[in-house]
Amino acid sequence: MAPPSLPQPSSSTLYRGRRARRRRERSWPRRIALLVTVVVLLALALAVALFFWAGGQLRQMDALSGYPERPSSGKGTNWLLVGSDSRRDLTPGQQQELHVGHDAGRNTDTVMLLHYGDSGPYLVSLPRDSYVTIPGHGKNKINAAYGIGGAKLLSRTVEQATGLRVDHYAEVDFLGLVQVVDALGGIRLCLDKPLKDEKSGADFPAGCSRMNGVQALAYVRARYSDPRGDLGRVQRQRALISAVSARMLGPGVLLNPFRVVPALDAALAALRVDDRTGMVDLTQMGLSMKQVADGSGQAVTVPVTGPGEEVAGAGDVLVWDEERARRLFRAVRADEPIPTSAEK
Repeated sequence: MAPPSLPQPSSSTLYRGRRARRRRERSWPRRIALLVTVVVLLALALAVALFFWAGGQLRQMDALSGYPERPSSGKGTNWLLVGSDSRRDLTPGQQQELHVGHDAGRNTDTVMLLHYGDSGPYLVSLPRDSYVTIPGHGKNKINAAYGIGGAKLLSRTVEQATGLRVDHYAEVDFLGLVQVVDALGGIRLCLDKPLKDEKSGADFPAGCSRMNGVQALAYVRARYSDPRGDLGRVQRQRALISAVSARMLGPGVLLNPFRVVPALDAALAALRVDDRTGMVDLTQMGLSMKQVADGSGQAVTVPVTGPGEEVAGAGDVLVWDEERARRLFRAVRADEPIPTSAEK
């Protein structure tokens, strides 16, 4: 007996099957697009939430003030960036670990001007030993202004010495720097030759090294074993700031929530800004610093007349080359490229 024949699907059934298969095939790109959209929206929501959270954590201070002879605003935006050597919040154990001593006074290890606008960005280092007029207190090293009158007197001193109006102020202290570098998982710094300084604790071979926060602080504070003194430290300060900016705004941190949140938390805890600075300003400043780090900006030091001069009552100081310094600050004020004759 012949086996019974199976019923054959009708042409309409075959058509419906092929149409359903085509619908399923066409739906996959839509599903993937929907998934990508959801992920992007979640990332944007997280970024917005993080932005507003950071704004609430921002520590502000009264750092800028008006006075009769204050310079008028030039073109572009100027930041005064300060690294404070205050030991106020350090325990004796931390002072020993960080090799910072027990000095109860307040000074600044780092003084820089960041400018951005149609030209730049430019990062201009003002060596801490710069011999300038401190309003109401005669001539002294520029870092003494902070010890005498805090951020307000320092910002006024910088404005009077440079002829530039400071639009924003940002300050980081010793411990804050260490915590930021550690939260970033360390930073990579390179040296042309070995660096050893007993007072700062620096002891690094030539070449590139991965440094934690304590090591980074030792690196940036070393100067007694450097024949260039304060000028050598200025170059290391810029290298450190560039490394921190590049690491903070690099994909390894920004795209990793387990890294970016602790890093941002540490940075905000370490940072104090003037009372007119918000997160939009701070973000723009950070992006400009990254441009400098990437080489699309320019980093210079105020030109000086020589390696150092001994002045009674002030010690070893650096005297600015007035003509070249004037050309440098004139270009910054006009938001123009820094002339080669003003670079140092």
